[in-house]
This record gives sequence, C-alpha cells and structure tokens, in this order.
Amino acid sequence: MSRITNKPHLIFWLSIPLIMLSGFVSSTENLVINKYDTYYVFSLTDLNILISILFAIIGLGYWIMLKTNRKLSKWLNLAHIALTFGGILLIWVLSQLYRESIVEFDFNDNLTLAIYSITLIAVVGQIIFPINIISGLIKNKTSG
Repeated sequence: MSRITNKPHLIFWLSIPLIMLSGFVSSTENLVINKYDTYYVFSLTDLNILISILFAIIGLGYWIMLKTNRKLSKWLNLAHIALTFGGILLIWVLSQLYRESIVEFDFNDNLTLAIYSITLIAVVGQIIFPINIISGLIKNKTSG
C-alpha cells in the first residue's frame, strides 16, 4: 500500500498497456450515448487511447513531483487512485449486468443511472490530482 501512495505514477503507467490491449481487442465495438434525440458514438479504441494519454500525463505529473522531491499527500494520492481505478472497475462490472430482455428496461434504466453517477464521481475525483500537485508545490521540499 505504501508503494502505491509513495509512487502513484507506477500504477498509472503500468495500467496503460492493459488499457491499450483492451482497446485493440474490442476494436470493433462502439460506445453509444443517447441524449434525447442525439446519439454520440465513440469507438472504444479511441476512448482507450484517450484514457491512456490521460494516464500518461497523470503519471508524468506524479513522477515529476517525486523527482523534484516535492511532498504529496498520501491520502490524496490514495483517494485519487481509488476513485480513478475503483470507478473504472465499477463501471465495467455494472456494464456487464445489462439485460437484453425488453421486459427489463427499468432495470437497465437504473443501471444506466448508477453508471452515470459513478462516472460523474470518478470524473469529479480527478480534481484531486491538481489539488494534490498544487499543494505539493506550495509545501516545503521533503527532507533528503
């Protein structure tokens, strides 16, 4: 646990090959978001590339802070990692529960609401990263 909070860049950088692999495996699948009469269609490959770039930038930010001996909050590191990867895992698990039967649309509507809520929490949780970086820049350098 201390390795994750002390070197959070490792978990972000090590997850990039897994995300890219899952993007190439599901290269023919699309993510369709329906908002009233408008459909937004995204390729899962493009989405995985975007997430990988975001994780590379986040990992680079954590790595730079480590190399410049700036002290980051372990609690904020843990909260950011938990919201990011826990949110992604929960969204994936819940998306596997969709039912194809036309009778169970209420179940799917509630499931969609849960997925959107978790996505919102995970996205808002990304605000923790710049807060942690800014507080690390303001604090004194670590001893050593």
